[in-house]
Amino acid sequence: MPDNPPAGHLDDDDYPAYTMGRAADLLGTTPAFLRAVGEVGLITPLRSEGGHRRYSRRQLRIAARARELVDQGTPIEAACRIIILEDRLDEALRDNAELRRRPDGPDTGDDH
Repeated sequence: MPDNPPAGHLDDDDYPAYTMGRAADLLGTTPAFLRAVGEVGLITPLRSEGGHRRYSRRQLRIAARARELVDQGTPIEAACRIIILEDRLDEALRDNAELRRRPDGPDTGDDH
């Protein structure tokens, strides 16, 4: 897989277009950092046929957020946990908003 996605994948944030070396360069970090966030379970890179890690733009954004927290002094395991919890909270808030928009959604008690 090339480091630049084929034209059909230009808008695909989940396309694994970046090698570990290229991803580390883009983030200004090391391959060891990317391996560490993978070991903690924050991101799971796809593997090429040869077994090499490949990263998507979405994964790079998540790793960049982890790097920000680590650069501020947060241990890597804690940084990854914070990001996972932030993502869960965002998802729960989106689900809650969707339920409230549905005509058969939860009763808000506003009509009393």
